[in-house]
Amino acid sequence: MVAALQPGQAAPTPTPPHHPPGSARRGADTLPDGLTPRETEVLTLIAHGLSNAEICARLVVSQATVKTHINRIFAKIGATDRAQAVGYAYRNDLVDGG
Repeated sequence: MVAALQPGQAAPTPTPPHHPPGSARRGADTLPDGLTPRETEVLTLIAHGLSNAEICARLVVSQATVKTHINRIFAKIGATDRAQAVGYAYRNDLVDGG
């Protein structure tokens, strides 16, 4: 149910969305190198040390889907392995540095 505003009453400020652990810290409009929000989510999970199987379970997707996301991430960011992808994630402020 939506409450009507009284004259002179300001609209409530929307609360920012909750970002679960492993999610990207940046907004979708500021994602680097053409990464999609889902690719960024997968990249942050990689940076947190999750295996492909763990990412599958967390995102409720297949191994093939995770592998596709990883291949697209690597192509977009110019990485050849997970270590390079993790470095990229930290350099681009996609995960906490501490």
